[in-house]
Amino acid sequence: MSMELAESMLLERGVSVSAIADIVFQLQQKYHPDLTLAACENSVRAVLGKREVQYTLFTGIALDKLAESRLLPEPLQSIMDQDEPLYGVDETLALGVTSIYGMIGLTSFGYLDKEKIGVIHTLNEDRKSVHVFLDDLVAGIAAAASSRIAHNDPGAASYTSSID
Repeated sequence: MSMELAESMLLERGVSVSAIADIVFQLQQKYHPDLTLAACENSVRAVLGKREVQYTLFTGIALDKLAESRLLPEPLQSIMDQDEPLYGVDETLALGVTSIYGMIGLTSFGYLDKEKIGVIHTLNEDRKSVHVFLDDLVAGIAAAASSRIAHNDPGAASYTSSID
């Protein structure tokens, strides 16, 4: 298992690191005017470098592929075919990814899950493939990478104690 395998699996499903980095850039640019796409790509790769993210991604992609091949048992196959709004397991997996860099990832994920910007929108609208899990996992990765940038901001306020 490796970051390279995770990147390869994403690319196979039509998602590049740069596409995820574009989303991260949109989330963080107004807070970090000097932010570069390269920094966003580095942050995405840092998230993808975490083994638990890789495992989650592998699981979600496998389920999407099984659904495409119509190999899931009922009623799961029908749930996946419909991308049933109350299913929620796809978001649950993605929330595990968002929490890696703290709670700020949760709010970013919620925003991305509703707004579906960039490649998330592309995945969600694709009717030729099943991306029930992948669109949420990409949102989770972008949210975590965005949180990572926020947490690593050298200009963030620092507070000290004033104990006598």
